[in-house]
Amino acid sequence: MTGDNKNLLFAIVLSVIVLIGWNYFYGVPQMEQQRRETQQQSLQQGEAGSAAPAPSGAGGTAAPTAGAAPAAVMTREAALAQAPRVAIDTPKIAGSLSLRGARIDDISLKAYRETVDPRSPNIVLLSPAGSPHPYYAEFGWVTGAGTAVKVPDANTIWSADRERLTPSEPVTLTFDNGEGLIFRRQIAVDDNAMFTVTDSVENTSGQPVTLHPFGLVSRHGVPTTQGFYILHEGLIGVLGDEGLKEVSYSGLEKDPVLAGDTRGQVYKGVTGGFIGITDKYWAAAVVPNQDQPYDGRFSVSPGARGPRFQSDMLGGPQTVAPGATTEVTTRLFAGAKEVAAIDHYEQALGIKRFDLLIDWGWFYFITKPLFRVIDFFFKLFGNFGVAILLVTVIIKAIFFPLANRSYVSMAKMKAVQPEMMAIRDRYADDKMKQQQALMELYKKEKINPLAGCWPILIQIPVFFALYKVLFVTIEMRHAPFFGWIRDLAAPDPTTVFNLFGLIPWDPSQVPVIGHFLMLGIWPIIMGLTMFVQMKMNPEPTDPIQKTMFAWMPVIFTFMLASFPAGLVIYWSWNNLLSVLQQGFIMRKNGVKIELWGNLRNTFSRRAKA
Repeated sequence: MTGDNKNLLFAIVLSVIVLIGWNYFYGVPQMEQQRRETQQQSLQQGEAGSAAPAPSGAGGTAAPTAGAAPAAVMTREAALAQAPRVAIDTPKIAGSLSLRGARIDDISLKAYRETVDPRSPNIVLLSPAGSPHPYYAEFGWVTGAGTAVKVPDANTIWSADRERLTPSEPVTLTFDNGEGLIFRRQIAVDDNAMFTVTDSVENTSGQPVTLHPFGLVSRHGVPTTQGFYILHEGLIGVLGDEGLKEVSYSGLEKDPVLAGDTRGQVYKGVTGGFIGITDKYWAAAVVPNQDQPYDGRFSVSPGARGPRFQSDMLGGPQTVAPGATTEVTTRLFAGAKEVAAIDHYEQALGIKRFDLLIDWGWFYFITKPLFRVIDFFFKLFGNFGVAILLVTVIIKAIFFPLANRSYVSMAKMKAVQPEMMAIRDRYADDKMKQQQALMELYKKEKINPLAGCWPILIQIPVFFALYKVLFVTIEMRHAPFFGWIRDLAAPDPTTVFNLFGLIPWDPSQVPVIGHFLMLGIWPIIMGLTMFVQMKMNPEPTDPIQKTMFAWMPVIFTFMLASFPAGLVIYWSWNNLLSVLQQGFIMRKNGVKIELWGNLRNTFSRRAKA
């Protein structure tokens, strides 16, 4: 492959990446976000009511679905005050559980705040029905076929043996249905964010009863999401051998009707895994017994002013004989998706593919190991930015043999450049003979024209994997670098259009084009390093290619201005290392470095113009 063709391929590949990436990461998500925000304004998200059994798609029993909405939305504080509560306090989470319905519906994350400001509010994960953003977990029993007994529902008031739930103090709730059944629920929590819910039923009546245990996570209204194509936010689960299932809020609303007004998906008789609802950094997921089959379901049902989304599991029938007691254990994860914690739960509790609660993406086999390497260096140096720089050096070292072959091939191509030009002149009107003659020349000189393409193509998955790591892992959230970069997962906050903060003006507020005016210091550094890297090689002779290459650093500078700062820092550092690496290999192979001549020619032409 000639130098010009190699450069053209490089330009095409990167341009396609940027165009597709821009469309999926920013264009489509922004339109989708606007649609959701408009819809959100019309929703009343406070909904509660009695839970009523709803038939599954194939008939039979299913987990309950929330009922009617209250007349008005309350503040979160007012909604919390509507029922007696048991406080929850662990090193990672704080909140309470409601004794009405025994719902876990009040969870805040102690270690995470809404912004980088240490005085900003803590992240609120779960909220009770009736609040502006209802999101809660519920456990219990539904009656089996032929059984008509009173079971606790969303309005049942339970009694508690203590007022506080901590890792060392589990809480036991009790409800007597007055018909010979005594329901007990012990709720324990660990130091992080995993609840263990042990439900038991004691039958003091004279008749056997058949019940099904259930666990659910319910969210009322369409939440505000990041809206990025590469990130799943919505209903999620690993359902036995069915594997990972991800259902978006909008996608679920379009599903076929299961029963009545409820839409959704049902996976019957699966074993192992989990089911819940995930955000970018947080999640609430029900974890059933990993050895017992269950029915998993994603569903949405209409509310007074908006949809109610639900992920639930329904266990097999439990027949309780007179004088006997039955017991089932289910777990609930409700917290931040920290990689170490998620992996620990998967291994310690045997939860099937629990690590997929984090959206590692298509390049899972690259993304997760890449995170582990970055995290290793972070623990050594205490700075994720430094870790990214070190990992970039390692990646360059790994790809050094390929890069060396690329530049050796380039050196050979430059050596036979006069012969190639002669062939083109000789067969100017016969492209077929021209290509045949060139291939014979490559074979004679032992040149692989594709050698220069492999380093580019192979590094594309690595680039996307790093982008994924920066974008989805909570460890990168609010992680500072140096100076003005206080969050590697957010774009560079500076912009040249207000002289990097010297002018008290926010360019992002300009209608239509404000998004493009946030051109920070690191994107500019990236653009400059890319410009220098391109000037290392001879300029293309084709005027179209020359124009493309002239504008590409500018286009990439504006494109990457909205990407996470950590990714821009990586690209800038990678460009600089590439310049040093290319210079070393070219000098070693006796190839002329065109940098200074190209720079001189570029600026002299502009000066003359």
